Amino acid sequence: MPDDMNATPRSSRFTIGLFGVRNAGKSSLINALTGQNLTITSPVAGTTTDPVSKSMELLPIGPVVFIDTAGLDDTGDLGSLRVEKTYETLRKCNLAVVVADLGQGITDFEKNFINELKARKIPAVLTVNKCDSGRPPEEVRNKLIAEAGIPTAFASAATGFGIGDVKELIIKNASYEEAELSLIGDLVHPGETAVLVVPIDKAAPKGRLILPQQQTIRDLLENDASAIVTKPQELKLTLANLSQPPAIVITDSQAFLKVSADTPPEIPMTSFSILFARQKGNLTELVRGIRRIHDLKPGEKVLIMEGCTHHRQSDDIGTVKIPRWIRQMAGSEIEFEWCSGASIPKNLKEYAVIVHCGACMLNRREMQYRIETAGREGVAITNYGMVIAYVLGILPRALKPFPAAAYELEKVLRRE
Repeated sequence: MPDDMNATPRSSRFTIGLFGVRNAGKSSLINALTGQNLTITSPVAGTTTDPVSKSMELLPIGPVVFIDTAGLDDTGDLGSLRVEKTYETLRKCNLAVVVADLGQGITDFEKNFINELKARKIPAVLTVNKCDSGRPPEEVRNKLIAEAGIPTAFASAATGFGIGDVKELIIKNASYEEAELSLIGDLVHPGETAVLVVPIDKAAPKGRLILPQQQTIRDLLENDASAIVTKPQELKLTLANLSQPPAIVITDSQAFLKVSADTPPEIPMTSFSILFARQKGNLTELVRGIRRIHDLKPGEKVLIMEGCTHHRQSDDIGTVKIPRWIRQMAGSEIEFEWCSGASIPKNLKEYAVIVHCGACMLNRREMQYRIETAGREGVAITNYGMVIAYVLGILPRALKPFPAAAYELEKVLRRE
């Protein structure tokens, strides 16, 4: 199934990673599971060099994304980098499928990896592949199951034997650790209306809304509420034309100041970025990061972290606007560095604070990992929308719809 505007975003799909040594048949297994030649296969070990994602529907789970990874036993300098990328993939997986070669059995690579999965509390299953002659003898099966210590299926991607068993095993063990929060379903009730303030984003393809806006509209519709979409300069007229006030106004963070001025104080208001911070991460923890923004000193470094890469405009939010706003507040000697995509710098302790994007392209597990990693390193972390609202003096209003976060902000502000 190709990804397009109508497909479920990968950040909202159940993510299944396939892991194993080179030539265990991970790519062939994905092809067999999906019934399509989605990934390149070859008898040459190491054909898959980087994680490759493929989206599809797997009933009754629904929308899923399979991630094919490089071999756990890859060698050399490049091989080490590929293995590192493979372990990075774990951060976003809701379920790991370990693939072993029947002929090799369960090697130390699989055993060590399974132990890592258990340590990270990632649900996992084992597929013993290349059972080309059918089900192995009972003593062989029992030995492999005991060595793995996780639910196991036996299959052959080449012949199709046992592929149904693998699917059933995945379905049986596919459970989210927690239900992902609705973006806005608890704030706007059935029959109510939300006004979405949407500047035309120059970085978005012509004719498209950017992903946070699409997802918010979809969430409103799924909760039997209505969305009215307007541009910042039309907001005042839009509100005046409504027969009754909307339940909430949601804005692109870059239009925060104008939207706050044009929205009557009795109408709740927040941003897309803050909504995603709540859904994907820990809103209270990200509020605490605002304190560190306030306390920045000359020479300290701020890391701007984005979950994806995109074409940057001359007035890009992450590389231009946020650094300018922070320097206006904390001084021109604040230093900035940037990272985007899956990689996270290993030297996080060098930074005073991380300012993260809205995370619309990341799933909750990945964003939680980033927040927890920052916490382990003793580095504060916050979010684009909250930084923008804070430097503009309107963060208390933007957090008012979220009582726990608003209370935490009160404590932060009392310390100033």
